[in-house]
Amino acid sequence: MNRIKRYCYGVVCLFLSICFFSCTSLKSVDANKTVVGKSISISPLTEEQQRRYDYYYLEAIRLKQLEKYDDSFQLLQHCLTINPNGAAALYEVAQYYLYLKQQTLAVEALERACACAPDNFWYARALSTTHLQMNNRDKAIEVLKAMTVRFPKRIDPLYTLLDLYSRSAQYDEVIAILERLEKRMGKSEQLTMEKFNTYMQKGDEKRALNEMKALVEEYPMELRYQVMLGDFYLKKGEHDKAYEIYQQVLNEESDNAIALYSMANYYQLTGQDERYNQQLDTLLLNKKVESNIKLGIMQQLVVKNETTDRDSTRIVTLFDRIMQQEPDDPQIPLFYAQYLFNKKMTDKMIPVLKQVLDLEPTNSVARMTLLNQYISTQNYEELIRLCEGGVEAEPENLTYYYLLAIGYAQFERHDDMLAIALRAVPHINERSDKRVAADIYSVLGDSYHQKQMNEEAYQAYEQSLKYNPDNIPVLNNYAYYLSLEQTDLDKAEEMSYRTIKAEPNNATYLDTYAWILFIKGNYAEARIYIDEAMKAEEGNQSDVVVEHCGDIYYMNGEHGKALEYWQKALELGNESEVLKKKIKTKQYVQE
Repeated sequence: MNRIKRYCYGVVCLFLSICFFSCTSLKSVDANKTVVGKSISISPLTEEQQRRYDYYYLEAIRLKQLEKYDDSFQLLQHCLTINPNGAAALYEVAQYYLYLKQQTLAVEALERACACAPDNFWYARALSTTHLQMNNRDKAIEVLKAMTVRFPKRIDPLYTLLDLYSRSAQYDEVIAILERLEKRMGKSEQLTMEKFNTYMQKGDEKRALNEMKALVEEYPMELRYQVMLGDFYLKKGEHDKAYEIYQQVLNEESDNAIALYSMANYYQLTGQDERYNQQLDTLLLNKKVESNIKLGIMQQLVVKNETTDRDSTRIVTLFDRIMQQEPDDPQIPLFYAQYLFNKKMTDKMIPVLKQVLDLEPTNSVARMTLLNQYISTQNYEELIRLCEGGVEAEPENLTYYYLLAIGYAQFERHDDMLAIALRAVPHINERSDKRVAADIYSVLGDSYHQKQMNEEAYQAYEQSLKYNPDNIPVLNNYAYYLSLEQTDLDKAEEMSYRTIKAEPNNATYLDTYAWILFIKGNYAEARIYIDEAMKAEEGNQSDVVVEHCGDIYYMNGEHGKALEYWQKALELGNESEVLKKKIKTKQYVQE
């Protein structure tokens, strides 16, 4: 029996064992059920009972490690017949119940384990977690509250309670927990801010203000706390008090970014629009202000601009001036480029994205945005330059290899196409995008065929179809090249037929299918499909398709029409010696 079968068999047996034992021995677990914080009287085991219990318990753990879960579970149940109060066995049994989503039974076992081993923190935590998984919030809180008393040195139960009370907007309980944490850990910004926010949510602004003042008094050198106090007054409409605090901070530190920004908000709220704009300029053009702060301000300005006058002139001007001040940070130019993209200011966006890549060559967003622009404008020279940089910066990104091969193809750089495809192959793995991997092998196959290395080309096409069995261009090329060699024609026909089913109006695919039928001697059927190909190409016909049409018509006995098509193929630029011989002899000549 293989590993997977053994595992599945074990799970089934375990489930049946649990169904049986839950009807029997769990009754002893349910007796004297209790909660964390209380204990039960336990009769001591005899030396023989303890020895047997220990032996079977250790054996159960060993079997569990060997993934013999049903045997392990049965031994644990046997342990509980020896000692119904065996906390360790009860805990392990609970884990099996949880695995099989028998949560009620798990709770019963964990409650008994906690009662039998009231000083074991991990049993209690497992019980509270199980209650939360069952959405028994009140019971979980009861367990956690008992844990805070029984395990006074552990603070994680307090944090879990804090989270539960916060989610249910039980503000008084939140504050009580925060005060307990402060007594335990001392006053800190995090706890004070939590209390401040809780009082604000509760609508108790007086106590919220007292918390903020306490924070300022506790850390008088932290100017940001003073600014936060000013922001509180500003939000309440006490503008004079806010202004006074901001000025005190700026007197101590003239380049304090958060105070400068708060002053801008002050000017805006008090209707001083000119000063507001001046203050923003002062802040955004200050080299000492961190770029992430400037970015946040610009994001707010863009949102505001879009909801008011929508005039982009001021935004663009600000961006340009900031970028002169922040030449080494890619965050702002990237956001600027996004803004320009949304505004369809493509010409201005391109140099900004180039600046981003100069600063951060691995920025895929910037590189792919630029690539999309070059693809849409068919600027293959820039596409090649950008993809060559992408391959160096992110050698695992297969997209750059593929697009680079496409770029090389536009300039008939076949050696470079083959080289870049070969360079990409070692980076293909199970995490690779299957379609891109298929495209890489497609390029490799086309490159090999260009060099008349047909066996290598066919191997590459096979690999491509493994990653993407519905890769229509590969199916067409593979089928056509097989037909040219007149080998494996049944396979070629099957692949080609799939292409015309997928794209019934594609002249190239119709021509391939018609040509394969021709090679196989199915001339009448070949004519049907070559006629469809000619219709699909009407007005823009290929000399190859037209020559094929002549060949097929000839074999169908229409020699005059065949000659017309051959002559037309010649006029379209097909100057092959074989075609000229067909015209001269007025009969089909095989290559």
